[in-house]
Amino acid sequence: MTSNRPTPAPHRPHPAPATGGVPSPSTLPSALPPPSTLSLSPSPGSFEATDAMPAQLPAQLPEQPATRMPLQASEQASGPPPTPSPSTTPFTPEPCLTLTSPTDVLAAVPYLVGFHPSASLIVVGLARGQVKMVARWGLPFPPGTLDAMSPLFGREGITEIVIIGYGPGDLVTPAVDEARRLAAKDGVRVGEALRAHEGRYWSYVCDLATCCPAEGTPYDLSSSQIAAEATVRGLVALPNREALERTLAPVTGPVRLAMRRATSAAIADFQARVTAATDLTAFTGQFVSEALTRVHSALETHSDGGRLNDAEAARLGLDLTVMRVRDEAWTLMDDSHALLWKDLTRRLEPRFIPPVASLLAMAAWRSGNSVQATIALERALTADPAYSMANLLMHALQNLLSPTILQGRLPTPAELDKTMGPPCASWLLPLINLLDEEDPLPALE
Repeated sequence: MTSNRPTPAPHRPHPAPATGGVPSPSTLPSALPPPSTLSLSPSPGSFEATDAMPAQLPAQLPEQPATRMPLQASEQASGPPPTPSPSTTPFTPEPCLTLTSPTDVLAAVPYLVGFHPSASLIVVGLARGQVKMVARWGLPFPPGTLDAMSPLFGREGITEIVIIGYGPGDLVTPAVDEARRLAAKDGVRVGEALRAHEGRYWSYVCDLATCCPAEGTPYDLSSSQIAAEATVRGLVALPNREALERTLAPVTGPVRLAMRRATSAAIADFQARVTAATDLTAFTGQFVSEALTRVHSALETHSDGGRLNDAEAARLGLDLTVMRVRDEAWTLMDDSHALLWKDLTRRLEPRFIPPVASLLAMAAWRSGNSVQATIALERALTADPAYSMANLLMHALQNLLSPTILQGRLPTPAELDKTMGPPCASWLLPLINLLDEEDPLPALE
């Protein structure tokens, strides 16, 4: 097997694989950034991109995975903490891990993106030795896909990147070459560029056969302390992205059948009430008022560790199709709300998924977990490709934007009332239009 390297860079040898423990910092190659300490605190300023989208969606959609492990350079550990950028959470001193080898870097990546990547390009961006972004793209991708990183480098103050490609050379090398060209254009140093495949890694910045043989350097993630320490701290790296998708998969079997019955009952109740209404404008005002009360109650129930029963969940699914109700939930958004929206994204009938899945995406994006955000948006846009909130959030993720762009821009409930005006019967049209739709038969597994 060959390394499929691009034009060699200046010689920067790597140490031989460790056989008796982690190599000392003095054995690190000059290409790798200095030994870095790994802090296990949240850092939402990182991104992922993927091509695993439904057919009607764009092919390359960036996500921001939950970067719970910012890297802080060891020479800074004894000094004052770095000033966090607008997209990072405040730094708090914590026990840290030290990355001293390419194997440590490869061991850390799954915990940075939430799963073990394959057929992927990972770019880790650093500023003052601290991770500011982690981006993943599914491979292959068309030329120009990485261009969205240029403004991100500037926003996050990225001065150095580490590139890791997963897969065979003919798949990975073109992507690594594009990332290196982009970094050179933007004046960003490439500290390391690796390709990992079938238990071996190759360096694109070293061409010395004595330390970077053409057949690759074997590595064993279990020999690194990173995985063990991350696991102790409650971090999870699932086997692949599909495993993450399954965490948002629709419920099946008796649970699905129960929700279908509850949804039918909620629809019948609404239809009876709207048919009996003599003043649709007044009815709309009453419906919205009751729905807003149910939204606040549901958020409180989940914050107290509770869970909506089937009837409550089905009713809320109908409520949130009304934009004024959904937007109130949006303006009240807190990271803790993700549990409610995740639960409803799994339980509701398909036609009622777009609002709750979009709210889940917003909550996940805010907390730095844009892998979950993008998977939620996939659910929303599969049900309704034209759903505006989902498309708005997907556009933000596609352009590697930080959720901080919305800070101070979301209206308050009072401002929503002022902007939207008094209730009118047309507010109910999105819900009414859904009532005659047929959902797919539930799985009985």
